[in-house]
Amino acid sequence: MTEKLNLFDYDRKALESYFADIGEKSFRAHQLLKWIYQHGIINIESMSNLSNDLRAYLKENTSVKLPEIITEKKSKDGTKKWLIKVDEKNSIETVFIPENDRGTLCISTQIGCALDCKFCSTAQQGFSRNLTTSEIIGQVWVANKILGHFENGKRMITNIVFMGMGEPLLNYDNVLKAINLMSDDHAFGLSRRRITVSTSGIIPGIDRLKEDNKVSLAISLHASNNELRDNIVPINRSYPILDLLSACKRYTSGKEDEPITIEYVMLKDVNDSLEDAHNLVKCLRDIPSKVNLIPFNKFPETFFSCSNLETINAFRDVLIKSGIFAITRKTRGDDIDAACGQLVGKFIAKSTKHQKNTAELN
Repeated sequence: MTEKLNLFDYDRKALESYFADIGEKSFRAHQLLKWIYQHGIINIESMSNLSNDLRAYLKENTSVKLPEIITEKKSKDGTKKWLIKVDEKNSIETVFIPENDRGTLCISTQIGCALDCKFCSTAQQGFSRNLTTSEIIGQVWVANKILGHFENGKRMITNIVFMGMGEPLLNYDNVLKAINLMSDDHAFGLSRRRITVSTSGIIPGIDRLKEDNKVSLAISLHASNNELRDNIVPINRSYPILDLLSACKRYTSGKEDEPITIEYVMLKDVNDSLEDAHNLVKCLRDIPSKVNLIPFNKFPETFFSCSNLETINAFRDVLIKSGIFAITRKTRGDDIDAACGQLVGKFIAKSTKHQKNTAELN
């Protein structure tokens, strides 16, 4: 028996192709997207501007499968973290961070992570598999549902960051389709500048994203020399700093481009010296960028600790005096393990080697 296609796995282009194959006009894809992503309607029978015959066909041949919320935790600062079931053995975590002028949803793209960054709790759990497009965009849909967007029309989620579990650019095709749905005026309709993909430095993916759907880019740098970055961000052995920075220059080649966000976790006595700060200035001299200094968030069995506030401020001052915009990111949700680097979910790890997960980009 042929498995029904999940409509959440299809962006507009794929849906237009699907409808053409069954003899329908392309605008049917636009109608379907609006029902699902703007009205929150997933019952085919309720999509009143589709013909009876088309609704009957879709009910027989398609499905609308979403990931399932298992638990919700709420931080004292208002941050919410959801444990989301994606299959019988695996779950992921998604975080919503409310602020006065925005609401940011931090979503996951893989079950676990294969990159083994030493300061990240997710990476220490190993890797199971890539998320499907429906499992990625489904996080956004169910969060909107829980937050009341479909009922009251108020946009609670104004920004989406691919900073949850996994390396987005090692799940490129599914991530791209999810981005397309986020930015499509017939779907969620977010500005590309309000969608941020964070990568540890997968250069082929950075170059592809520039051409396919150029959203905001964040680089998890965390070191200003190859020797240190090889140790704490092992993907650097494949894509060293100078090559990565060249890719960043290519990404910001347009006159109207937003600066790239450089993420730099502050690790006591590891990467937080004034010498490290000056080296970082040299690295970023020719790149339109802004730096987020991230206080390290502890997790069980880690041997790292966070730099003290005086050290972080001194590091930041070096950057600012050199003309680089730099801020210290406020830690949110750490009391519910929802802060940067703390997401783990529950899953069966199958791999810890990033080489097993890079074939699609080679």
